[in-house]
Amino acid sequence: MAGFAPRVQYLAGFRCPLGGLAAGKPRVLCRGAEIFVSTGSELVYVYDQEGNLLTAVFRFPGRVWHLELSALGGVLYVLCAQKGVYCVSLDQASRSVSQDDGDDSDKNDEDSEDGEPPCPVIPVDPDACILPDATLCAFVVLDDILVTLAQGPAQWKVQLFRCHRPGEDARPPGQIGEVELSTSSPLAGSLGEPTAPHFLPVLCCVSPPGCSGLCGRMPGSGGFTLERALFGLLFGVDASLLESPVILCGLPDGQLCCVVLKTLVTSRLAPGDPKALVKILHHLEEPVVSIGALRTESSGENVEDTHPDCLVALGRHGRVLAVKASWDEAGDPVPELQEYRLPGPVLCAACGGGSRMYHSTPSDLCVVDLARGGAPQDPVQPDRGPGSLPSLLCPASLSVCGVVTLSVLSEVPEGGTRLLALSARGRLMTCSLDLSSEAPCPARATVVNTGQKIKELLSGIGTVSERVSSLKKAVDQRNRALVCLNEAMNVSCVLLASREGPRPISCTTATAWSRAQLQDVLTATCRLQNGSGFSLDRGWTWCVQVRTRSRASDPDSAGSAATYTIPVDRLGPGDRREVTLLLGPGEDGAPDLPVTVSCALHYSLREVVGGALAPPDSSEDSSLEGCPPDMLPEQDGVCLPLSEHTVDVLQCLRFPGLATPPTQAPSPRSPAGDPVDTFLGARLGPGSEPAGPASLRAKFPPPSVATIKVSAGLLRAALGDGQPGMSLGCTTLQWLLAENSALDVVRARLLSSVRGVAPDGTDLHLVVREVTVTHLCAAGPMQAVEIQVESSSLANLCQAHHAVIGRLQRMVVEQAAQSSSPPDLRVQYLHQIQVNHETLLREVQTLRDRLSTDDEASSRTTAERLLQVYQQLRSPSLLLV
Repeated sequence: MAGFAPRVQYLAGFRCPLGGLAAGKPRVLCRGAEIFVSTGSELVYVYDQEGNLLTAVFRFPGRVWHLELSALGGVLYVLCAQKGVYCVSLDQASRSVSQDDGDDSDKNDEDSEDGEPPCPVIPVDPDACILPDATLCAFVVLDDILVTLAQGPAQWKVQLFRCHRPGEDARPPGQIGEVELSTSSPLAGSLGEPTAPHFLPVLCCVSPPGCSGLCGRMPGSGGFTLERALFGLLFGVDASLLESPVILCGLPDGQLCCVVLKTLVTSRLAPGDPKALVKILHHLEEPVVSIGALRTESSGENVEDTHPDCLVALGRHGRVLAVKASWDEAGDPVPELQEYRLPGPVLCAACGGGSRMYHSTPSDLCVVDLARGGAPQDPVQPDRGPGSLPSLLCPASLSVCGVVTLSVLSEVPEGGTRLLALSARGRLMTCSLDLSSEAPCPARATVVNTGQKIKELLSGIGTVSERVSSLKKAVDQRNRALVCLNEAMNVSCVLLASREGPRPISCTTATAWSRAQLQDVLTATCRLQNGSGFSLDRGWTWCVQVRTRSRASDPDSAGSAATYTIPVDRLGPGDRREVTLLLGPGEDGAPDLPVTVSCALHYSLREVVGGALAPPDSSEDSSLEGCPPDMLPEQDGVCLPLSEHTVDVLQCLRFPGLATPPTQAPSPRSPAGDPVDTFLGARLGPGSEPAGPASLRAKFPPPSVATIKVSAGLLRAALGDGQPGMSLGCTTLQWLLAENSALDVVRARLLSSVRGVAPDGTDLHLVVREVTVTHLCAAGPMQAVEIQVESSSLANLCQAHHAVIGRLQRMVVEQAAQSSSPPDLRVQYLHQIQVNHETLLREVQTLRDRLSTDDEASSRTTAERLLQVYQQLRSPSLLLV
């Protein structure tokens, strides 16, 4: 950029970790021709500018956070992380270097990356620690006064110590003052185990003009003098009258605090609240990186008596605070405060002797001038007057990047400046600047440019309006989504809280036969009833799943499952929905029983929340595609089961003989016959029958019977007494057919046996009678109820037997929960029955193995015997008690 001619000279290179040095910990200080460099490790390097070589390396017990040079006696003060403050005499160190060349291993270990000659490494004795404190984060040295800033668990603490020079007195420094600073956020770590802060605080000393005593400081070591008017405005009358230095603290949370030093020293002798000594000047709302002072007005003829008239504080993200003294119409001094914004993040900064401030970002080293500012002169705005702070700062690039620490070596009246810097790669360099020409500033706007800017502003206003409209729509959409989510949460809590007993939102299933396309079909009607006080709105789906089991003829085959989803547009309190599903016929013309019908409610988070999570500037129908995939769970919904109903053959039985003539039930269709038998029957004419074995088996099918015996006491306890005059057999039959549509007819006729038709058209006979069981109970005969199932179809017999057993199992479990004691049974008799059943099971296994090896004739005999054994197993002598 025009007007700047930086000349960079690299002096040395120092070892740095992978990725480069981080800002905040490295330091560079200069004393004459010697430069002290700390890269943030445990080493402090001493570089001689005249000889262009590294003269010494100090190894400290911990990582170095801060360096200070005392003007009296050539003493180096070093703050080590979580260790404390160390004091090293540079004269003694130089003598020890001349007498001892050091260890060879240390020399080889500390060779720089540029191949510089090895230098002696001086290990610092742990006894050199004059102030051991693991919580110290910053310090300032004023003659024999050591001011420290310690990190506490909830507050920062400023402490004053009177220390002694090395070799004069071995006593530890004595504390002479202490005060706590307030902080806006809790600090990390706890007492005893402090945690290193991410950003170190900034501590400096500000003195009034003519301050005597506590002023022995090296130039550029963190202290400066302000003109009297600004000093009094900032720190008050007490500091001005006492002519006391002021400790200025820039905290990582952005607070800018100050403490008058002499007041703090005498605070132990004066009553009152110590916290009243702390004054908060400003809050940058970001970590403070640098505090300095500048001279914004011309020096005049007497240059030696001039002092900086502007206090400058710079934050991590580029926020700048500038304060100087001004005068109102009555001639009284008033503070003039101005805030600026510079490109960030800021790595380090330094103020020169004039009006220029230098700051470094990861990409550039820039300079700003608070006297000129660089803001264009606007004829419309009134002149702010000489010496006023500029309204705008225009940083000028110096074309140097990656500077992590900075120090101003010298600045001459002609405008030249010499900077000392350390780069992120560990390179020490000097940067000489020639700032004789005017700083660049934006060109004056022309009429054409002004018109173009107006168009851009109008276009920007339209864009902002569209953006606001889009954001408002997004907010409304999210509010609606929150309302739906709240309603869904209420419904979920209601369902999950009522797992036992009747549910406020229930689903029932009923089966029925109907006629469709000249064929009898079995249907299931599911009814969803909302008995709660909440509504099922958008996002809810009613899911009905129909599952069939594997066929008995093919156990290896898996059952089928079909899921039906019914959107619930709006189901308010008291409303209901119904859906009718087809359960049959199957492949063989009859339904595949048993069938399990499961009902559940599914709430789709993706449907309700997906649009709300979409970007505000997406299309009108922003749906699932606009939702970030990581914002929703993998299941993207909540499933709440409602009911599970099993449809078996007892529910599907039809009883044509029981129906009255006006309400005669449709005659069930017989299964399709053999085409050959049909042809032969047609040829023989009516009344004639084929004489083959197939026709004989069809006319006289072998009966299949299965029986179950249940104690009468168990049935009476579970079913009750029933209607007056009704036998226990009638009550049991009605209980078995409780879910059948013909229950009312069976109840009206007080039947204890009924003959029905199975779904495939074959007959199924149910007989319930009371019997007496002997040889089982030690007390004598027991009254029992025998349930007999008879059918010409073995498949229907098995299905009906399985349905009866399932009902009895559920009844036994319910009665066992009531802890009813069983009768005294004969164990020997039960053992004999068990032995007989085990014999039958072994015979079943033998017969099944023989079927795979016998010929056709032998297989027929084996199959008949196997069928007889199965019938004996389905009619056991056991009794459910």
